[in-house]
Amino acid sequence: MPECRSDAPCTIRQFDSVQSLVDFVGQPAIVSSALVIDQPMIDQFAQLTHDKQWIHLDRERAKAQSPYGTTIAHGFLVLSLLSHWQASCIAFPGADLVLNYGFDKVRYTAPVPSDSSVSAAFALAQVTSNRPGEARCSWSVTVSTLDAPRPSVHADWQILVRYGQC
Repeated sequence: MPECRSDAPCTIRQFDSVQSLVDFVGQPAIVSSALVIDQPMIDQFAQLTHDKQWIHLDRERAKAQSPYGTTIAHGFLVLSLLSHWQASCIAFPGADLVLNYGFDKVRYTAPVPSDSSVSAAFALAQVTSNRPGEARCSWSVTVSTLDAPRPSVHADWQILVRYGQC
């Protein structure tokens, strides 16, 4: 996956209408800026979600007993960062509403070790317009960890975008 490094600004792709979204279907993925998922972030997520499994929090035990040799990020933490990654590379100027509409599929295919630099690629697979000025966009998202042999997450993410008056 092409990568946008955390020390280099990414170009933000703007979609200012339903037609601009329709025209982008099938184009190469838009790649986000990178974000380091470090242990303090993992610890905060565990605290907020009450998910305190040792593989996420206990570095010594993870080093000794985990197949990954270190703590790893929660899958839901990585998934929750999609909004951040999307905002770093995609904008909807003129939209009155941009709404997370859910997921049709999510697969965790590789761990995200603590202190990893992670980014996401967003490919627009389909746009459905049920009424004027409104589009449901199906994004094929791939989350990748720098220098990892395979992506960490594959997701089919639905976003509702409404232009004009809500």
